[in-house]
Amino acid sequence: MQRPDTLHVDKPWGSFDQFVLNTPCTVKILTCNPGQQLSLQRHTHRGELWVALDPGVVVDRDGETLRPVVGEQVWLPVGSTHRLRCDAATAHPVRVLEVSLGTFDEGDIERLQDDYGRR
Repeated sequence: MQRPDTLHVDKPWGSFDQFVLNTPCTVKILTCNPGQQLSLQRHTHRGELWVALDPGVVVDRDGETLRPVVGEQVWLPVGSTHRLRCDAATAHPVRVLEVSLGTFDEGDIERLQDDYGRR
């Protein structure tokens, strides 16, 4: 799935950015504790849009390390390797808003590396 086209609409009070409309999606907030990281993973049936909600978010995507500022968006295309980490110097949990686009199924997680022994 390609990155969704974003519709930007100016209003008298400000504006809004629409990412999806009548599209199958799942919305979650992921919380990663200090010193922890999710598994390095990829998906076959969904892409994900992550929005950093706290300082200290680190995203590994296809071999590059991203440090998005609060409010910054990171697109994770179908098949990309990715993981969320909490920066080692951050003493508080970090959160990202996740919008999964496509067929959501926890069984669609292919774990390439996992600190907790999951497959």
